[in-house]
Amino acid sequence: MKEMGAAIQRNGQFSIEKMEELSNSLTNYTPSTMRLKSAYARIIGKHFGSSITDELFDREKYGGRKDLCICKSNEGRRGREGPHSYAQNSNYQRGVVEAAKEKIIEAVANHLDIKTLSASLNQVCVADLGCSTGPNTFISVQNIIEAIQHKYISKGLNTQIPEYLVFFNDHVSNDFNTLYKSLPPHRQYFAAGVPGSFHGVLFPKASLHFIHSSYALQWLSKVPLDVIDEGSPAWNKGRIFYTNAPKEVVEAFATQFAKDMESFLIARAQELVIGGLLALFIPAIPDVMSNSDTFTGTELDLLGSCLMDMAKVGLVSEAKVDAFNFPAYFTTPEELKALIERNGHFSFERMEILNNQKKHFTLRNPSMSSLSLRATLGGLLEKQFGNEIMDELFNRYSKKVAGSSFFLKPETEKTMVLFVLLKRNN
Repeated sequence: MKEMGAAIQRNGQFSIEKMEELSNSLTNYTPSTMRLKSAYARIIGKHFGSSITDELFDREKYGGRKDLCICKSNEGRRGREGPHSYAQNSNYQRGVVEAAKEKIIEAVANHLDIKTLSASLNQVCVADLGCSTGPNTFISVQNIIEAIQHKYISKGLNTQIPEYLVFFNDHVSNDFNTLYKSLPPHRQYFAAGVPGSFHGVLFPKASLHFIHSSYALQWLSKVPLDVIDEGSPAWNKGRIFYTNAPKEVVEAFATQFAKDMESFLIARAQELVIGGLLALFIPAIPDVMSNSDTFTGTELDLLGSCLMDMAKVGLVSEAKVDAFNFPAYFTTPEELKALIERNGHFSFERMEILNNQKKHFTLRNPSMSSLSLRATLGGLLEKQFGNEIMDELFNRYSKKVAGSSFFLKPETEKTMVLFVLLKRNN
């Protein structure tokens, strides 16, 4: 304690208000092995591998007697950085991010008011909603930061360039550890993770200057209850998505999307400063097309048929299939525009179709298509059906893709990505 006090005084930037020894009574309630493991397991795992830590501390607990250890096998564990991870199977989303760069530069150059930024104590706050685990989120953020930097320089404000604080948001189940480990080492911003649903408020009022979200708003906050209710006209029996479903099913998904979009916009209106920008890249379908004419709709139809095939031979429960739907919805430009206008908190700055992202659309290979879909949807499927069926399910899916002429012609894909730029109203 004397040494610590001397070090603080030597630093000179702090005054010591209080320094005393903390009571050690808590150690009476925490076994020594638990204390050691909580303190040192991560360091030991980094050097020797996490697979040995359980056995190591079990041995410490039982005085080195291996016969008394209760050791857990690591067999079958799949890390979120492996071959089925989103980070390794998100080329199409990468294409969206790269095609979006020009739109971000134009948005900042033509629509972001430097005066809005200058009034915030030389700190600009940016949020990426639905960030996943990288690396695409880091590209998006870097594009935003560089665009803001360029605007300051172009206005001759080189000496007033602000500091940047970037918030990475996704659901609480997102693998933030992988995200943090992947952060660019020479980034130009301070970074923080914000777990939680973007369908609700995540940040203090008027605390953000630029909010970005790419390929995330198609996800709903929940599956519409009617589609899994046997007594409802919208019960979606035998299907896991609304593709080729009765109109009652489609309407249930559309209604949920409308509610979620309203919640999303209300929350963002609270969090953005007046004049702040909201840049959205949203997968959508043309106004005159149904999901059955798109790759995404057809993919989910095929996947659902694989699950039903497995149910027929007893590999999964048919009741579990009937109780499962993907919580996603693909809007149209007309529908989305009406929802935003109805909200009233934002002015439309731009709304257009994003071009060129399909140069990364190389998923027609059945194996790659399977890996991409598994990386995106595997977590939801595992939660409902268990991990043990995943290999069989996606093997069946790959075979169906290989036998489908629809997937052999990328030019037939009509799904698009909408770029929507909104500014917070007074």
